[in-house]
Amino acid sequence: MADTPGRIRVLLVDDHQVVRRGLRTFLEVQEDIEVVGEAADGAEGTDRAEELRPDVILMDVTMPGTDGIEALRRLRDLGNPARVLIVTSFTEQRTVVPALRAGAAGYLYKDIDPDALAGAIRSVHAGHVLLQPEVAEALLAAQDDQGAPAGRPGSLTDREREVLGLIADGRSNREIARALVLSEKTVKTHVSNILMKLDLSDRTQAALWAVRHGITR
Repeated sequence: MADTPGRIRVLLVDDHQVVRRGLRTFLEVQEDIEVVGEAADGAEGTDRAEELRPDVILMDVTMPGTDGIEALRRLRDLGNPARVLIVTSFTEQRTVVPALRAGAAGYLYKDIDPDALAGAIRSVHAGHVLLQPEVAEALLAAQDDQGAPAGRPGSLTDREREVLGLIADGRSNREIARALVLSEKTVKTHVSNILMKLDLSDRTQAALWAVRHGITR
């Protein structure tokens, strides 16, 4: 089946066929979403992602062989641009934190309302980081266990604080650029500076740092 221009191209990676079938059945009725392939484990999912170049991957965490976290690491090492949305029935911190640190753009549970799932796909495709409240709490708890990052709020410029507040609000670079009347290139520079100054590795950590330090819009 040929790709439909303008649709969000989705790859399903889950070791349960009934789950993949259910996801496909629902997503195929969405006018702006197209399921382009499926995989039953992380290794196959990585191969399919390289072959199909989807926009978004719905990935289970616990699978036989190569699990979702290892697949995330492989995709990151390969430079695959797909946004990975973890959809799992496991809620323990031991899976939440490694998945997000490995590069997941969001983390949802399999009991999510179908319409909310479609919205989540659209959100991560637009560049947002998507965390349910309990997931954010798990990440904050993990940071507490390991100690707070070395960066301090006072090391940021006023503009960087504005950008950071919008990151915490889940805004993409494009949306931040519009809100602050800046170019996307300038916003990317600000984001890079924020991560460097605060010794953070990604936008998820930046958003959590902002919440912890009261830098929100």
